[in-house]
Amino acid sequence: MLGATPTHSYPLTPASMRRTDVPTTGERAVTDPTDTQHHEHPFHRTALYRRLHAHPALSLVTKVVVTVIGGAVLIAGVIMLVTPGPAFVMIPLGLAILATEWRWARRLLVHARRSAERAKEKAMAVDPATRRRRTILGAVAVALVLACGVVLALWFHATVMT
Repeated sequence: MLGATPTHSYPLTPASMRRTDVPTTGERAVTDPTDTQHHEHPFHRTALYRRLHAHPALSLVTKVVVTVIGGAVLIAGVIMLVTPGPAFVMIPLGLAILATEWRWARRLLVHARRSAERAKEKAMAVDPATRRRRTILGAVAVALVLACGVVLALWFHATVMT
C-alpha cells in the first residue's frame, strides 16, 4: 500500500523478517502440510526470498515479475487445453510459480494436487478387464475415424480430380 507506515526499520535482518502471523512448529504442531491457512511456502524460508523482499521496492518488482511470468505460463497452459501441448504440465507449473508470491495460487495448487491424486486412485481402481476393453474400443474408434478419412479422401480425389 502506498502511504502505509512500515512496521519495521531498515536494514532488515533475518530476525526482523520473520513472520509473526504464522505460528512456528514449536508453538503448534503442523499436521497438514497442505494447510495453506497457516503454512508458509517452503520458498519463503530461503535466503533468496529474504533478499528479494528485503526492501519494499525490490519486493514489489519481484512480485510483479513473478506474477507476469507465472501468469504467462498459466495462460499458456490454459490455451493448451484446446490446442496441442502439455497443458497438464504447464498449468501446475504456472500455479507453482505464482504460489511463491500469492496465497490464492497456493490454494489452487493444493486443490489441483488433491484432484490429481483422486483421479489417479480412481483410474487405478478400475477393473483391468474394463481398462483393456476401453483401450481396445478407443483403438477401434481411432481406426474407424482414420478409415473414414481415407475413404473420403479417395472419394474426393476420384470425383473432383476426374
